[in-house]
Amino acid sequence: MPATGVDVWDKTLQTTNIWLDEIMERMGPDRHTAWHALGAVLRALRDRLPLELAAHLGAQLPLLVRGTYYDQWHVGGQTGLPRTLDDFFAVVELNLGNTRPMSSAEATAAVFRTLSNHVDRGQIRKVVAALPAPLRDFWLDCEAG
Repeated sequence: MPATGVDVWDKTLQTTNIWLDEIMERMGPDRHTAWHALGAVLRALRDRLPLELAAHLGAQLPLLVRGTYYDQWHVGGQTGLPRTLDDFFAVVELNLGNTRPMSSAEATAAVFRTLSNHVDRGQIRKVVAALPAPLRDFWLDCEAG
């Protein structure tokens, strides 16, 4: 029996739960934590990408995930983009807000791997290529293992 009776909502719930399950495999069995990690990393990534690429990535996300991706986005309002891995992790940590303490590096690795598993490979290549070298290398390491 469908969860909502509306195909598009049932599909996005199913897909989102698959993504959360993958994140939980790396971060532990807490769906709430996985959801917050997903949103925190996606928003940090979105703000690091050129506008057009950020929009193209957003279009690849499940509808429900797309909502957290675009939450609090102020187009053109980004300054001081993180260039180092530690700077990126600091942004993720800030985006995590009032969730239980977790490693921003672990959250980032889990989300990057999930994105690599589910988003069009060509789109992922463009996203990774747009990142500064330390973050790009971290993503590629996440994909490898």
